[in-house]
Amino acid sequence: MTDNNPAQTWIIKSGSSLLTNHGQGLDQEFISKWVGQVVALKKENINCILVSSGAVAEGLNRLNITERPHALHELQAAAAIGQMGLIQSYEEQFKKYGIHTAQILLTHDDLSNRQRYLNARSTLKTLLGLGVVPIINENDVIAIDEIRFGDNDTLAALAANLMDAHRLILLTDQDGLYSADPSKLSTAQLIRKARAGDPGLIVMASTGTPGKFGRGGMLTKVKAAERAAMSGTTTIIAGGHRDGILQKIQNNEENTGTWLIPDSEPLAARKQWLAGHLQIKGSLILDDGAKSVLRNKGKSLLPVGITQCNGEFMRGEAVTCLDKTGKLIGQGLVNYNSEETRKIIGKNSEQIEKILGYVDEPELIHRDNLVLL
Repeated sequence: MTDNNPAQTWIIKSGSSLLTNHGQGLDQEFISKWVGQVVALKKENINCILVSSGAVAEGLNRLNITERPHALHELQAAAAIGQMGLIQSYEEQFKKYGIHTAQILLTHDDLSNRQRYLNARSTLKTLLGLGVVPIINENDVIAIDEIRFGDNDTLAALAANLMDAHRLILLTDQDGLYSADPSKLSTAQLIRKARAGDPGLIVMASTGTPGKFGRGGMLTKVKAAERAAMSGTTTIIAGGHRDGILQKIQNNEENTGTWLIPDSEPLAARKQWLAGHLQIKGSLILDDGAKSVLRNKGKSLLPVGITQCNGEFMRGEAVTCLDKTGKLIGQGLVNYNSEETRKIIGKNSEQIEKILGYVDEPELIHRDNLVLL
């Protein structure tokens, strides 16, 4: 999102049990209704990024395999086959509304590597700006540990961190998180609202088990909510089969699942998250104008306000921002490496492409990736 874009961003994840009707092949009726709800959100100025399970389950269905295999190469083969049908289905459904989709295949490692983190963020922001609906899935075909222990709930939470999402919606075949397994205990109560990270939620979530074709379960959703809260994102665990569930969530209606609320406001939480993940690789010396803009106006750091670049760093690595006396102003993730930075410091952003032959971002450090100290 640009600095002037007021749109919210929602990460919306649907599980295999919903998308494949408990492993019986893609549920086109459900996908059609889900897509219709997403389109309605877009009309309300909500940017939607989908995180979609279902590739492995669809692949197994196409291969007439009724039990989820244990062998890694069999799972990867099923994912490769099923991904074709899954994306084709989304493309056809969104095309009815004149909306383009984009397939984004990631592993957890892609979002822990700082350079790839920024690349993914920039690409997703560009797609949203073009009105495209990105569809993220774990890259099961090449993932190793992820396909055994990973899950799309966690991937959705990482996407929420990546995009400063306002909401993380985890759609499941249950109405939300219960105090106990409702299939075993009739007195189990639906948890309406709680604090993300409450240790008691882990105990409640541990009573259930993952679905036959899925890798998650309620436990991964609770952990995902805790991770998403690091960037100030509110997580809602809700029943995907409920009519108009996304619009009910948008309207903050009661009885719309379990709402897990972060302790901090989004901006403050994200800054804390960034500050805890930075390994400093260099420093930038700022002129008085840039110092004032950062301190008083909360703007991004542009090349024109930098007088000196110290150290060697890659795109996506962390640097400190210092005033001309050496006093620390802040630190953040750079959009250009040290060699590129030295070429563009003191220059207007419009000159970047002429100097470098290309342009990634107009800012050297975007305000969302900058922590003032």
